[in-house]
Amino acid sequence: MSTNDTPIRWGILGTAKINGKLLAGARAAGVEVVAIASRDAAKATAYAAEVGVARGHGSYAALLADPEVGAVYISLPNQLHHSWTMQALAAGKHVLCEKPYSRHPADVQAAWDAADAAGLVLQEAFMWRHSPQTKRLLELLPGIGPVSFIRATFAFTLTDPTNVRLGAELDGGSLMDVGCYTVSASRLLAGEEPDRVHGEQVRSASGVDIRFSGLLHFPRDITALIACGFTTEHQGLEVIGADGSIFVPDPWHAVGGTILVRMTGEAEQTVTVPFTNPYGAELADMEAAIRGQDRPLLGRHDALGQARTIEALYHSADTGQAVTLD
Repeated sequence: MSTNDTPIRWGILGTAKINGKLLAGARAAGVEVVAIASRDAAKATAYAAEVGVARGHGSYAALLADPEVGAVYISLPNQLHHSWTMQALAAGKHVLCEKPYSRHPADVQAAWDAADAAGLVLQEAFMWRHSPQTKRLLELLPGIGPVSFIRATFAFTLTDPTNVRLGAELDGGSLMDVGCYTVSASRLLAGEEPDRVHGEQVRSASGVDIRFSGLLHFPRDITALIACGFTTEHQGLEVIGADGSIFVPDPWHAVGGTILVRMTGEAEQTVTVPFTNPYGAELADMEAAIRGQDRPLLGRHDALGQARTIEALYHSADTGQAVTLD
């Protein structure tokens, strides 16, 4: 752990488009990013200059060997998350790994075991969980009474056939890319892990799911319907309780900051939450954990719940049978 006055300097593994949002969040939160790595030295140098970062490294290993870098953000394709997280932890770096960490529960256990053994902070980067809008949603939740049903969607149109999200060898697919948000929300609002899931998928020519729908059942007889995909534009999050419901039109990015509360027999209430950059909040949470000031918002339990649920949903979609989870 760093002491309270020790600077925490960050490096980024990869040159993915998501880096732009992370860097904007870093600037908003006063977080220092000093290096970016690519597999090509010229590309790394040019990209670092383009985004205003001090230096670029021509390999991921070179960034991990940089003594000035104490923490890394991994924005690599899904299939590379686990291997480079393990290498980063072995190099003594704290890790914020872009979601989803993995669809394999064993990977989660191995990574958090390694982080714990080394005294390092590891967190899965679900920025939506750090948003003030999500916090306000949780505060409003008890007001609608016991939850019975959850509905979560996240879809956008993807037309580039070369996009890494469509690469089966890179663990692509809509459930992995955007559907993992709907899984995260369902688990959060239910307040427990699902005990049974059923999944249905439509595959692309490359073999990955371009549309995925799932039904999650939770032990207290809460059910969640999730839908995601790359063929249409839609997002939303609704939770229904005994006394009313809550609907969030923009649950994942929270730009609008609007929550609609619909109590039975009453006029709809609009709750507005001022926008705070969720990527900045995510980085601030990491830095507080690194300094030993607090536990990270998302740890082993949440990442394991995500991986187990995603694994079960894919297994169900592959076999056509509901899957029971322990």
